[in-house]
Amino acid sequence: MPSLKEIKNRITSVNSTRKITSAMKMVASSKLHHAQVMIENMLPYETMLEHILKSFLASEVDATTVYSVERPVKRVALIVYSSNSSLCGGFNANIIKTMLQIVDDYQKQGVSDIVVYPVGRKVAEKVAKLGLACGGDYSGMADKPSVNSCIDLAEKLSTAFVNGEIDRVEMVYHHFKSAGSQILTRKTFLPIDVKSELEFDDERDLSSNIATLEAQEYLRKKGRRAMSVEKEEAKPLNDNFIVEPDMGTVLSMLIPKLSHLMVYTALLDSLASEHAARMVAMQTATDNADELLRELNLQYNKSRQQAITNELLDIVGGSVNN
Repeated sequence: MPSLKEIKNRITSVNSTRKITSAMKMVASSKLHHAQVMIENMLPYETMLEHILKSFLASEVDATTVYSVERPVKRVALIVYSSNSSLCGGFNANIIKTMLQIVDDYQKQGVSDIVVYPVGRKVAEKVAKLGLACGGDYSGMADKPSVNSCIDLAEKLSTAFVNGEIDRVEMVYHHFKSAGSQILTRKTFLPIDVKSELEFDDERDLSSNIATLEAQEYLRKKGRRAMSVEKEEAKPLNDNFIVEPDMGTVLSMLIPKLSHLMVYTALLDSLASEHAARMVAMQTATDNADELLRELNLQYNKSRQQAITNELLDIVGGSVNN
């Protein structure tokens, strides 16, 4: 049985750890709020542009572009989003596991030319360790999201796809649904997949950073009625398009813009998901520290009481003998 001094030292150590996890949880919560604001400011434009372009490509027979041409897959590029730091639960481990599964699936299909474009230090280290082909270092984008960096990456991959250097480009990232729900997503970047993109679930909760399941269920039930009203009042986009000046010019303008936004949106999704995962992980660690402190305090009090009882018994025994 540990001594009182050992138990007290452990209580002090757990208290110090609890202070760190609690502070990290508050920092992650603050960063999550900023990430939610960034997504909320960008989302309406990105959603409407994607809606217009996908509806246009789906409804117009003549709307053909080199970016939507399917061809035999021999060379593949993967844009994989992770974080630069740890202590965010299974966030990075899940991304790396999915990336390895995709690489294994392509290798089973006979595709050996696979290039990974890692956005984040954790996945970059794993790619280097495994000896996979790496398309460059994009770790800086994971800390400070930059539109220009996303444009450079999107244009690099689009040019390689048009020139036939790459036959397929996929993105692997966490799709931010809410503070407590981040969905691991595998999304086709090129060629443009109209059907899957139109069916993509983009419903989000950007109003809070509550991560508990009970609170989210309450908010979900409370918001169903308002959401149903909004869906009823929404009007479908008119698919009778008049193209000016011509089809090629419109597509050459819209498709690059959409590709830039897809890379940037995935980056913001991954960033918000990272902060949410870290907030939940630090909250769990703090709760575990609280539970451990309760057990240690109880053990300390029992041991202290036992020590006092033993001392009293020694005193009483000595007085009786005298």
